Amino acid sequence: MNPTFETLDDQVDPTFNQLLGINNDGKIAGYFGIGSAAHPNKGYTLSPPYCQGNYTNENFGGSAQTQVTGINNHNVTVGFWADAAGDNFGFTDKNGVFTDVVDPKGQGKAANGMTTEQLLGVNDKEKAVGFWTDAAGNSHGFVYDLDKHSFNEVNIAGFASTTTTAINNKGDIAGFVVGAGGNDVGFVKEGNHTVWLNGPSGAVSVQALGINNERDVVGSFTDATGATHGFLYDQGTNKYTTIDDPNGMKGNNAMTVANGINDKGQVVGFYLDNAGNTDGMLVHVSLPHHA
Repeated sequence: MNPTFETLDDQVDPTFNQLLGINNDGKIAGYFGIGSAAHPNKGYTLSPPYCQGNYTNENFGGSAQTQVTGINNHNVTVGFWADAAGDNFGFTDKNGVFTDVVDPKGQGKAANGMTTEQLLGVNDKEKAVGFWTDAAGNSHGFVYDLDKHSFNEVNIAGFASTTTTAINNKGDIAGFVVGAGGNDVGFVKEGNHTVWLNGPSGAVSVQALGINNERDVVGSFTDATGATHGFLYDQGTNKYTTIDDPNGMKGNNAMTVANGINDKGQVVGFYLDNAGNTDGMLVHVSLPHHA
Protein backbone atom coordinates (compact mmCIF):
# COMPACT_ATOMS: atom_id res chain seq x y z
CA MET A 1 0.00 0.00 0.00
CA ASN A 2 3.01 2.31 0.70
CA PRO A 3 1.10 4.99 2.61
CA THR A 4 2.49 8.47 3.11
CA PHE A 5 1.79 10.40 6.30
CA GLU A 6 1.33 14.09 7.09
CA THR A 7 0.89 15.65 10.52
CA LEU A 8 -1.64 18.51 10.51
CA ASP A 9 -2.14 20.48 13.73
CA ASP A 10 -3.93 23.77 14.24
CA GLN A 11 -1.24 25.85 15.93
CA VAL A 12 -3.84 27.54 18.14
CA ASP A 13 -3.47 24.37 20.25
CA PRO A 14 -0.82 22.04 18.81
CA THR A 15 -1.03 19.72 21.83
CA PHE A 16 -4.37 18.15 20.83
CA ASN A 17 -5.91 17.79 17.37
CA GLN A 18 -8.18 15.16 15.86
CA LEU A 19 -9.04 14.97 12.14
CA LEU A 20 -12.33 13.11 11.80
CA GLY A 21 -13.74 13.42 8.26
CA ILE A 22 -12.58 14.27 4.73
CA ASN A 23 -14.44 14.85 1.46
CA ASN A 24 -13.30 14.25 -2.12
CA ASP A 25 -11.95 17.81 -2.39
CA GLY A 26 -9.65 17.05 0.52
CA LYS A 27 -11.52 19.35 2.92
CA ILE A 28 -11.16 18.05 6.47
CA ALA A 29 -13.42 18.21 9.53
CA GLY A 30 -11.84 18.19 12.97
CA TYR A 31 -11.19 20.02 16.21
CA PHE A 32 -8.51 21.05 18.67
CA GLY A 33 -8.46 21.05 22.47
CA ILE A 34 -8.45 18.14 24.91
CA GLY A 35 -11.78 19.17 26.42
CA SER A 36 -10.64 20.68 29.72
CA ALA A 37 -11.74 24.10 30.93
CA ALA A 38 -8.41 25.57 29.82
CA HIS A 39 -8.38 23.68 26.51
CA PRO A 40 -12.00 23.15 25.37
CA ASN A 41 -12.92 21.35 22.15
CA LYS A 42 -13.10 23.87 19.31
CA GLY A 43 -14.24 22.74 15.87
CA TYR A 44 -12.73 23.60 12.51
CA THR A 45 -12.48 22.69 8.87
CA LEU A 46 -9.18 22.62 6.99
CA SER A 47 -8.92 23.15 3.24
CA PRO A 48 -5.98 22.36 0.94
CA PRO A 49 -3.30 23.43 0.61
CA TYR A 50 -2.95 22.53 4.27
CA CYS A 51 -1.50 25.58 5.98
CA GLN A 52 -2.36 27.51 9.12
CA GLY A 53 -4.25 30.14 7.15
CA ASN A 54 -6.67 27.53 5.82
CA TYR A 55 -8.16 26.50 9.16
CA THR A 56 -11.70 27.86 9.53
CA ASN A 57 -13.27 27.91 12.98
CA GLU A 58 -16.66 26.21 13.23
CA ASN A 59 -18.43 26.27 16.57
CA PHE A 60 -22.10 25.97 17.46
CA GLY A 61 -23.39 29.28 18.82
CA GLY A 62 -23.40 29.46 22.61
CA SER A 63 -21.60 26.14 23.00
CA ALA A 64 -18.98 25.42 25.62
CA GLN A 65 -17.36 22.86 23.33
CA THR A 66 -17.74 21.77 19.68
CA GLN A 67 -16.40 18.92 17.57
CA VAL A 68 -16.84 18.84 13.79
CA THR A 69 -16.92 15.14 12.99
CA GLY A 70 -18.05 14.69 9.38
CA ILE A 71 -18.18 16.47 6.02
CA ASN A 72 -19.75 15.56 2.67
CA ASN A 73 -18.93 16.57 -0.90
CA HIS A 74 -21.32 19.55 -0.70
CA ASN A 75 -19.35 20.86 2.31
CA VAL A 76 -22.22 20.12 4.69
CA THR A 77 -20.71 19.35 8.08
CA VAL A 78 -22.02 17.54 11.14
CA GLY A 79 -20.82 17.18 14.69
CA PHE A 80 -21.85 17.76 18.24
CA TRP A 81 -21.68 20.48 20.83
CA ALA A 82 -21.73 20.58 24.61
CA ASP A 83 -23.33 23.10 26.93
CA ALA A 84 -21.86 24.29 30.22
CA ALA A 85 -23.57 21.45 32.09
CA GLY A 86 -21.95 18.82 29.88
CA ASP A 87 -24.99 17.77 27.85
CA ASN A 88 -24.14 16.81 24.24
CA PHE A 89 -26.31 17.58 21.20
CA GLY A 90 -25.82 16.92 17.50
CA PHE A 91 -25.71 19.64 14.87
CA THR A 92 -25.59 20.15 11.12
CA ASP A 93 -24.01 23.12 9.35
CA LYS A 94 -25.41 23.65 5.86
CA ASN A 95 -24.19 26.75 4.03
CA GLY A 96 -23.34 28.37 7.34
CA VAL A 97 -26.75 27.67 8.90
CA PHE A 98 -26.51 25.58 12.06
CA THR A 99 -29.33 23.23 13.05
CA ASP A 100 -29.55 21.60 16.47
CA VAL A 101 -30.20 17.85 16.13
CA VAL A 102 -31.74 15.94 19.04
CA ASP A 103 -33.36 12.52 18.67
CA PRO A 104 -36.40 12.70 20.99
CA LYS A 105 -35.85 9.08 22.02
CA GLY A 106 -32.51 10.00 23.53
CA GLN A 107 -33.25 13.37 25.10
CA GLY A 108 -32.64 13.24 28.84
CA LYS A 109 -32.04 9.47 28.72
CA ALA A 110 -28.39 9.42 29.74
CA ALA A 111 -27.23 9.01 33.34
CA ASN A 112 -28.65 11.53 35.84
CA GLY A 113 -31.19 12.74 33.28
CA MET A 114 -28.53 14.24 31.05
CA THR A 115 -28.48 14.14 27.26
CA THR A 116 -25.67 12.59 25.22
CA GLU A 117 -26.33 12.74 21.48
CA GLN A 118 -23.75 13.03 18.73
CA LEU A 119 -23.72 13.15 14.92
CA LEU A 120 -20.61 11.48 13.48
CA GLY A 121 -20.98 11.23 9.69
CA VAL A 122 -22.94 12.53 6.70
CA ASN A 123 -23.34 11.50 3.05
CA ASP A 124 -24.21 13.47 -0.09
CA LYS A 125 -27.87 12.44 0.10
CA GLU A 126 -28.65 14.50 3.21
CA LYS A 127 -28.42 11.51 5.57
CA ALA A 128 -26.37 11.70 8.75
CA VAL A 129 -25.63 9.06 11.38
CA GLY A 130 -25.01 9.27 15.08
CA PHE A 131 -26.12 7.87 18.40
CA TRP A 132 -27.66 8.63 21.76
CA THR A 133 -26.73 7.12 25.12
CA ASP A 134 -29.06 5.64 27.74
CA ALA A 135 -28.72 5.62 31.53
CA ALA A 136 -26.83 2.31 31.44
CA GLY A 137 -24.23 3.81 29.12
CA ASN A 138 -25.40 1.88 26.07
CA SER A 139 -25.42 3.60 22.69
CA HIS A 140 -28.33 3.57 20.24
CA GLY A 141 -27.60 4.41 16.62
CA PHE A 142 -29.78 6.42 14.27
CA VAL A 143 -29.97 7.90 10.78
CA TYR A 144 -31.05 11.54 10.61
CA ASP A 145 -32.64 12.98 7.47
CA LEU A 146 -31.44 16.58 7.08
CA ASP A 147 -34.34 17.53 4.80
CA LYS A 148 -37.18 15.89 6.72
CA HIS A 149 -35.64 16.38 10.19
CA SER A 150 -36.64 12.79 10.95
CA PHE A 151 -34.91 9.90 12.72
CA ASN A 152 -34.64 6.20 11.93
CA GLU A 153 -33.27 4.13 14.79
CA VAL A 154 -30.45 1.68 13.97
CA ASN A 155 -29.83 -1.08 16.49
CA ILE A 156 -28.10 -4.38 15.70
CA ALA A 157 -30.20 -7.28 17.00
CA GLY A 158 -28.66 -9.19 19.88
CA PHE A 159 -26.53 -6.32 21.15
CA ALA A 160 -27.37 -3.82 23.88
CA SER A 161 -25.14 -1.08 22.47
CA THR A 162 -24.87 0.07 18.83
CA THR A 163 -22.88 3.12 17.68
CA THR A 164 -23.31 4.24 14.07
CA THR A 165 -20.33 6.27 12.89
CA ALA A 166 -20.40 6.80 9.11
CA ILE A 167 -22.66 6.50 6.05
CA ASN A 168 -21.85 6.45 2.33
CA ASN A 169 -23.95 7.36 -0.69
CA LYS A 170 -25.12 3.75 -1.06
CA GLY A 171 -26.64 4.01 2.40
CA ASP A 172 -24.11 1.59 3.90
CA ILE A 173 -23.62 2.33 7.59
CA ALA A 174 -20.39 1.71 9.50
CA GLY A 175 -20.20 1.39 13.25
CA PHE A 176 -19.57 -0.94 16.14
CA VAL A 177 -21.38 -2.91 18.82
CA VAL A 178 -20.26 -3.97 22.28
CA GLY A 179 -19.71 -7.72 22.17
CA ALA A 180 -18.60 -10.44 24.55
CA GLY A 181 -16.44 -9.31 27.44
CA GLY A 182 -17.17 -5.67 26.68
CA ASN A 183 -15.00 -5.66 23.55
CA ASP A 184 -16.16 -3.73 20.49
CA VAL A 185 -16.90 -5.44 17.17
CA GLY A 186 -17.01 -3.41 13.96
CA PHE A 187 -19.70 -3.71 11.34
CA VAL A 188 -20.98 -2.40 8.03
CA LYS A 189 -24.75 -2.55 7.59
CA GLU A 190 -25.66 -2.89 3.92
CA GLY A 191 -29.45 -2.86 3.82
CA ASN A 192 -30.59 -5.92 5.76
CA HIS A 193 -27.15 -7.54 5.54
CA THR A 194 -24.47 -6.98 8.18
CA VAL A 195 -20.77 -7.45 7.44
CA TRP A 196 -18.78 -8.06 10.63
CA LEU A 197 -15.30 -6.58 11.01
CA ASN A 198 -13.20 -8.52 13.51
CA GLY A 199 -9.98 -6.79 12.54
CA PRO A 200 -6.60 -8.20 11.56
CA SER A 201 -4.93 -11.05 13.41
CA GLY A 202 -4.36 -10.12 17.05
CA ALA A 203 -7.21 -7.63 17.27
CA VAL A 204 -9.12 -7.72 20.56
CA SER A 205 -11.52 -4.80 20.09
CA VAL A 206 -12.52 -3.22 16.75
CA GLN A 207 -14.33 -0.01 15.80
CA ALA A 208 -15.36 0.80 12.21
CA LEU A 209 -15.28 4.60 12.02
CA GLY A 210 -15.38 5.64 8.35
CA ILE A 211 -16.57 4.31 4.99
CA ASN A 212 -16.32 5.66 1.44
CA ASN A 213 -18.46 5.06 -1.64
CA GLU A 214 -16.25 2.14 -2.72
CA ARG A 215 -16.98 0.44 0.63
CA ASP A 216 -13.42 0.88 1.89
CA VAL A 217 -13.61 1.03 5.68
CA VAL A 218 -11.27 2.64 8.19
CA GLY A 219 -11.22 2.41 11.94
CA SER A 220 -9.15 1.30 14.89
CA PHE A 221 -8.39 -1.87 16.79
CA THR A 222 -6.79 -2.64 20.12
CA ASP A 223 -4.36 -5.54 20.50
CA ALA A 224 -3.63 -7.74 23.53
CA THR A 225 -0.98 -5.31 24.83
CA GLY A 226 -3.46 -2.44 24.92
CA ALA A 227 -1.96 -0.59 21.96
CA THR A 228 -4.39 0.99 19.47
CA HIS A 229 -3.80 0.82 15.72
CA GLY A 230 -5.63 2.24 12.74
CA PHE A 231 -6.75 0.03 9.89
CA LEU A 232 -8.00 0.08 6.31
CA TYR A 233 -10.33 -2.75 5.28
CA ASP A 234 -10.95 -3.70 1.65
CA GLN A 235 -14.23 -5.60 1.42
CA GLY A 236 -13.45 -6.84 -2.08
CA THR A 237 -10.37 -8.75 -0.96
CA ASN A 238 -11.33 -9.15 2.72
CA LYS A 239 -7.91 -7.65 3.52
CA TYR A 240 -6.92 -5.50 6.49
CA THR A 241 -4.00 -3.08 6.33
CA THR A 242 -2.71 -1.74 9.63
CA ILE A 243 -2.10 2.02 9.82
CA ASP A 244 0.44 3.17 12.42
CA ASP A 245 1.75 6.71 12.14
CA PRO A 246 5.58 6.51 12.04
CA ASN A 247 5.81 9.59 14.26
CA GLY A 248 3.65 7.99 16.92
CA MET A 249 4.55 6.49 20.26
CA LYS A 250 5.61 2.84 20.18
CA GLY A 251 4.81 -0.07 22.52
CA ASN A 252 1.81 -0.65 24.76
CA ASN A 253 0.89 3.05 24.82
CA ALA A 254 0.85 3.44 21.04
CA MET A 255 -2.31 4.97 19.58
CA THR A 256 -3.19 5.59 15.95
CA VAL A 257 -6.83 5.98 14.91
CA ALA A 258 -8.06 6.14 11.30
CA ASN A 259 -11.41 7.95 11.43
CA GLY A 260 -12.42 9.03 7.90
CA ILE A 261 -11.74 8.13 4.27
CA ASN A 262 -12.70 9.68 0.93
CA ASP A 263 -12.96 8.05 -2.50
CA LYS A 264 -9.47 9.19 -3.49
CA GLY A 265 -7.51 7.26 -0.89
CA GLN A 266 -7.07 10.04 1.66
CA VAL A 267 -7.49 8.90 5.25
CA VAL A 268 -7.73 11.19 8.28
CA GLY A 269 -7.34 10.44 11.95
CA PHE A 270 -4.95 11.12 14.80
CA TYR A 271 -2.07 9.64 16.75
CA LEU A 272 -0.28 9.97 20.10
CA ASP A 273 3.28 11.25 19.78
CA ASN A 274 6.29 10.72 22.05
CA ALA A 275 5.66 14.01 23.86
CA GLY A 276 2.17 12.85 24.82
CA ASN A 277 0.42 15.15 22.34
CA THR A 278 -2.45 14.03 20.11
CA ASP A 279 -1.74 15.06 16.52
CA GLY A 280 -3.96 15.25 13.45
CA MET A 281 -3.02 12.72 10.77
CA LEU A 282 -3.53 12.66 7.00
CA VAL A 283 -2.58 9.46 5.19
CA HIS A 284 -2.43 8.93 1.44
CA VAL A 285 -3.09 5.31 0.50
CA SER A 286 -3.38 3.45 -2.79
CA LEU A 287 -6.81 1.88 -3.16
CA PRO A 288 -6.83 -1.30 -5.33
CA HIS A 289 -9.89 -0.26 -7.36
CA HIS A 290 -8.17 3.03 -8.26
CA ALA A 291 -5.00 1.43 -9.55
